[in-house]
Amino acid sequence: MSDRLSRLLAERDWLLADGATGTNLFNMGLQSGDAPEIWNVDRPDRIIALYRGAVEAGSDLFLTNSFGANAARLKLHQAQHRVAELNRVAAELGREIADTAGRAVIVAGSMGPTGEIMEPMGALSYALAVEIFHEQAEGLKDGGADVLWVETISAADEYKAAAEAARLAGMPWCGTMSFDTAGRTMMGLTSSDMAEMVGKLTYPPLAFGANCGVGASDLLRTVLGFAAAGSELPIIAKGNAGIPKYVDGHIHYDGTPALMANYAVLARDCGATIIGGCCGTTPEHLREMRAALEAQPRGPRPTLDQITDALGPFSSAADGTGADDIPVRSRRRRRG
Repeated sequence: MSDRLSRLLAERDWLLADGATGTNLFNMGLQSGDAPEIWNVDRPDRIIALYRGAVEAGSDLFLTNSFGANAARLKLHQAQHRVAELNRVAAELGREIADTAGRAVIVAGSMGPTGEIMEPMGALSYALAVEIFHEQAEGLKDGGADVLWVETISAADEYKAAAEAARLAGMPWCGTMSFDTAGRTMMGLTSSDMAEMVGKLTYPPLAFGANCGVGASDLLRTVLGFAAAGSELPIIAKGNAGIPKYVDGHIHYDGTPALMANYAVLARDCGATIIGGCCGTTPEHLREMRAALEAQPRGPRPTLDQITDALGPFSSAADGTGADDIPVRSRRRRRG
């Protein structure tokens, strides 16, 4: 299989990824508790609109609507027998948009966590995790995804299982973890832990990094941790559009397009190569991010104070490198 993403990374200093899947689908009418992946078959027009919105806003890479399309998560909706179908269609719809974009656009097959806890803390074995991810990977491969995109992982063994599944499928892959607990993943990994783990994989990703978490400032501090670890792999930054707030019965993210434009430039200057948004990020945000990346030349690596001046304070004192006694650098009000 040709590796379109590697070729694009060799040609470009940065790539713009897409924004949120859930946020944008909720804006299209998805109801809480529904499985968005079933819309691949039931509402393909809306999934096409999701993909097209990212591409028209300037994304060089977009994720398929398959985050929860693994057997463990689909079982919650009595749809575990539809893994191959839902992943294949998710990628096929993406292929349709990418192939008519008029420029190089990457279809990244999203693979989120199983939702189960790995042994010994939980019941999910490594072998079963590999099986679950491999089934999903084959569906995405059959649909024409360019690359597998493992995201929002918190446990090292689950990340390794996804890597093995990508190898079994013969697919290039990228992988991010979510650092949402005082600079660590839910299962305790720091940015340096992840960089070390990725460096030891026998089937390494094309790029690695962080997504989601608790806010753009925290995510960029994690990116600085990756950069400090000295990995030669491209770094991914896919942060939320601000902080979630409950407004009029709905979750609303307070990050404006202007704030996310600042985030995108800072992410690049922190060392990220693939830059996008996660929860709350709409095509409007992406357009501003693309414009900022194109207009502003690369600058020096920002300080923590510069990050918080632009994006708001960190949520915790921990910096994601394992040192838990680093003071919060700034508590200035958010801009944008």
